[in-house]
Amino acid sequence: MNSKYSTALTLMRIPFSVYLMPIFWFALSTLPQVDVWQAVAVFLVLHGLVYPASNGYNSYYDRDEGSIGGLKKPPKPNRQLMHLVLLFDVLAILFSLLLSPLFASLVALYLFISKAYSYEGIRLKKYPILSTVVVTFFQGAFTYGMVQVGVGLAMQQVLQPPNIWFALVSTLFLCGSYPLTQIYQHAEDSRRGDRTLSLLLGINGTYMFAAVSLLAGTALLLWLYFSVGQVGNIFIFLLCTAPVVYFFAGWVLRAQKDRGVVNFENTMQMNKLSSLCISGAFLLMLLARTWPT
Repeated sequence: MNSKYSTALTLMRIPFSVYLMPIFWFALSTLPQVDVWQAVAVFLVLHGLVYPASNGYNSYYDRDEGSIGGLKKPPKPNRQLMHLVLLFDVLAILFSLLLSPLFASLVALYLFISKAYSYEGIRLKKYPILSTVVVTFFQGAFTYGMVQVGVGLAMQQVLQPPNIWFALVSTLFLCGSYPLTQIYQHAEDSRRGDRTLSLLLGINGTYMFAAVSLLAGTALLLWLYFSVGQVGNIFIFLLCTAPVVYFFAGWVLRAQKDRGVVNFENTMQMNKLSSLCISGAFLLMLLARTWPT
């Protein structure tokens, strides 16, 4: 591969898209039945095309000099990066059309919003509250519904309770994780003039906001499982997410004594651990539901 396109592909951070897996598995875990091949197609569209295109576009306009999500030392963006972004955008919409026009429309809207986040003429990233609302809604509840539409659920079913409340849980989880991804970038964001939520809250405020949001999301989720008679899911979720709670609590305590631990490595460790553990919980729920008794 041409070295310039290799650099561009690196900046699309395809492996980093794995950190957004929990919403995909969550959306599937609440459905009574799932077509496996449709689910695979939705996964490939979102994690193989949509998220990398968003990452690449963000990298093109941010031109980060410090560490970013998934890359400790990002290369400088080039023209080829925008070529790949546009290619991935077109492929994402075309493949989405094979599933349904509605799914393709939702994918197109997601791609547009993701670009408004970074595009210099709009740059939602400069507005801490607005960007948080937009990101947590579109990466949370909107994506939750988008996945379900992609596997064949009608929109009216997506918007019915308790499904709509499960969608709210996904946004609350994003509210908790989103500012944590910014917590080590305060100097970089200040240099660019981006007033992120984490920068507004400060380090301790970011930890507190994350803890409250994640606790609220967990409380609502467990109550929903209890109300629909899925008590087994409560135990699965608590067991699988225990390592996340342990790491997060330890990280917060260490940060009170040494601000040096508020760094790229620990942030990525938190992202990786929470993504794998939460995804594992929802995957186990799927398997438990389909396992022959």
